[in-house]
Amino acid sequence: MTTYTPPVVPPPPQQKSSGCWKWGCIGCVSILVFGALCIAAVVIFVFGAIKSSDVYRGAVHRVEKDPRVIQSIGSPVESGWWLTGNVHVNDRGGDADFSFPVHGPKGKGMVHAVAVRESGNWVYSELTFTPSNGPPIDLLKP
Repeated sequence: MTTYTPPVVPPPPQQKSSGCWKWGCIGCVSILVFGALCIAAVVIFVFGAIKSSDVYRGAVHRVEKDPRVIQSIGSPVESGWWLTGNVHVNDRGGDADFSFPVHGPKGKGMVHAVAVRESGNWVYSELTFTPSNGPPIDLLKP
């Protein structure tokens, strides 16, 4: 007696996906990454422009050298990377109103500066250091 063995039939081939989802996801992620890089470039450019200005550097210099600030947060005093506010400069003058964080070995605080540019020189109307654990210090008064 012979036994019947059915022929081996290979399974049907799998359908190939069109790849639309894969390419769609890659495209969306690429757009998001590109957008994030553009935003980061603008932030770095704006922060760099303000931080390279004379009014910002003058404020940082005064903060770093003020003995009341050094007593409050220690030395060396270093400015943080985040900055809020604006600086406008033109041929005739300019104005600035900005704040930035500073820190030292013993603590940290915020600096707020308001200034106008007259005859090429920045004149501060406000330069205040506010430590995280104490009252504000007017850096324009000795």
